[in-house]
Amino acid sequence: MKKILLLTTISGLVLAGCSSSQINMSMGNMRLISSSASPQDVMDFANTTCKNDFYQGASFLSKAGKEYRFKCVKAEENEILTPIPGTTIPAEAPAPAAAK
Repeated sequence: MKKILLLTTISGLVLAGCSSSQINMSMGNMRLISSSASPQDVMDFANTTCKNDFYQGASFLSKAGKEYRFKCVKAEENEILTPIPGTTIPAEAPAPAAAK
């Protein structure tokens, strides 16, 4: 049983190591991400990256091979977050109402 668990853990880590995502270019609110991961993983990576830069999230623009282009969107710009076709953008929990 321990051998099966160990083998499963090692193979999972090897598979996780096979897919990678990295930012090739960051210019203003544009991001060029090169990735061999699944589209949903790339979408999640782009959203996290944009949120870490104080944006609302990432809006998908285009894909060429393994390169994805995203635009980071701010809430006050009233722009729509567009996911990669076939993926989703996780919904945020609504902010609590201010006390009176």
